[in-house]
Amino acid sequence: MYYVDQQQIEQRLNFISSVIEACEQLPAAWEDDRLLVRFAQERALHLAIETVTDIGSLMIDGFIMREASSYEDIIDILAQEQVFGGETAATLKELVKLRRPLVQDYVSFERSELNPLVRQLPGVLHKFTEDVRAFIQKELL
Repeated sequence: MYYVDQQQIEQRLNFISSVIEACEQLPAAWEDDRLLVRFAQERALHLAIETVTDIGSLMIDGFIMREASSYEDIIDILAQEQVFGGETAATLKELVKLRRPLVQDYVSFERSELNPLVRQLPGVLHKFTEDVRAFIQKELL
């Protein structure tokens, strides 16, 4: 029997809509060319990473999947367990690779351009949310 903390997962899945909204607004705001918008991009990317990996960790623990050794491994495990497909996995792996530059190498983080993931994330995060909910429902029936 699995113990999946559905409440915590659902809270984080619901939060994804805020990250999606921020990513949808960033391209138009980018023209403003203010440092605040650059920092908003970084925070939106960081929150996307943390939310996806938090959900992934909760699922790995709850469904007793193999232990993850890195942020990229969390994505690999979920893809191997067929929580989501390869296209979603590829984009999410690109996303989590930004964690180190965002939280450790922030002084040299490239903030002059809108990161291409910002435009991709709304669709990918929406699909991720649907896929996670479907997987949980299927597994807990």
